[in-house]
Amino acid sequence: MSIADRLQALGITLPAVATPAASYLPYMRTGNLVFLSGHIAKKDGQVWVGQLGKTMGTAEGQQAARAVAIDLLGTLNAAAGGLDKVVRIVKVMSLVNSTPEFTEQHLVTNGCSELLAEVFGEAGRHARSAFGVAQIPLGSCVEIELIAEVQ
Repeated sequence: MSIADRLQALGITLPAVATPAASYLPYMRTGNLVFLSGHIAKKDGQVWVGQLGKTMGTAEGQQAARAVAIDLLGTLNAAAGGLDKVVRIVKVMSLVNSTPEFTEQHLVTNGCSELLAEVFGEAGRHARSAFGVAQIPLGSCVEIELIAEVQ
C-alpha cells in the first residue's frame, strides 16, 4: 500500500505548510536530512491550549500529538518533494505542557509516534525524546519537531 493510500485509509488530508509565527524557517534540509521546526498542536484551526495534568488528560494529549503529526507530515511532504521520498523518520522530539506532577509525557507523544508508524510502516519507527515543560508558545499543550532522512 502506498503512503497516499495509507493517508486516504486513515482519512488524512495533508495541510499546507504553516507560516512561521516568528523568525525561523518551517524546515531546513542539509544533505539527505530534513529538520522540521517545532509544530504546535491545533484543534479546529486554533491553537490547542491546555496543560497536561491540569486541564487535559493523557488521552486528549495523545489526540493533540496526533494532530501535530498530521501537520508535520504536511511540512515534510513539502520539504521532501513528496512523502514517497522519505527514507525513514529518524527522530522526534516532543515538548508537553504539563504540571510538575504529570509523568506521562511519553504516552502523550505516542499519539505522534504511532501515526508515523501507521503511515510509513517500519520506516516510521524512530528515536525519540519526550519532555515535560512549564509552558509552550501560545499556551499550546504539545509541540513536536522531527528529523527525517529523504532521497
